[in-house]
Amino acid sequence: MKKPLKILYIVLSAVVLLIIVAVIAVTLFAGSAVRIGVETAGSKALSVPVTLGDADLSIFRGKLGLQNLVIDNPPGYQYEKLLELKDGRVTVDIRSLLTDTVNVKEIKLDGIDLVLEQKGITQNNLSDIIKAMPKGEPKTEEPGEKPAKTLRIDNLEITNVTVKAKLLPVPGKSDTVTLKLDPITMTDLGSDEKMDLAKLSGKILLAIATGVAKQGAGVLPDGMTDAMKDTLGKAAELGEEGKKLIEEGKSVLEGVKGLFKKKEE
Repeated sequence: MKKPLKILYIVLSAVVLLIIVAVIAVTLFAGSAVRIGVETAGSKALSVPVTLGDADLSIFRGKLGLQNLVIDNPPGYQYEKLLELKDGRVTVDIRSLLTDTVNVKEIKLDGIDLVLEQKGITQNNLSDIIKAMPKGEPKTEEPGEKPAKTLRIDNLEITNVTVKAKLLPVPGKSDTVTLKLDPITMTDLGSDEKMDLAKLSGKILLAIATGVAKQGAGVLPDGMTDAMKDTLGKAAELGEEGKKLIEEGKSVLEGVKGLFKKKEE
């Protein structure tokens, strides 16, 4: 009986060793793997370079942290960066990772600095990125390819957003307007439609665009508000949440125009 016990001991020791090695490997390499994945998927979704400073992943708790996420500007703008996110926290139902739809319990994006840069009378960088994003349903994979996973997000919160609007130079006036946006909350994303990273990114940017419209009422020039109104029109292609954004944002922008007309009178 001693020999079988010895064999069992060796097998159990080997299993424990493999588990330890696996945990160490996840600790050492998971962060870099997440970073590469976020940068690759984000750049593809937004059609501009996306970089991530650091990622900390806890697979067993279903938690992911993102630090210093940067979205670059489209070509032709003065500033290199459109948006910087200081801290992002994602909580996932780990059991759903084995299914076709990943259930994200919560996304918290805290500390966003956005430079809204005007180019021409009715063009700006945020609008350009949103217009260039894929529209409609997530892409269907080619025959033989593994089906892409879709997302369902229970709760998404965006807090501490600072927008610096860089306007066309006007003699005697400042060319920079700073806005602090109200917290943004969205729920049940992906419950009534297929949701992928591109569509989620679109909803987030549209929500920020709506926030800019609200806080910029009476402050931003007509050209920029016209561009925002056109951009919010794209929200109709992003499901029910998008429709809510377009109605809310357009009503705000109509109010903005009314304020400017009064000032002119």
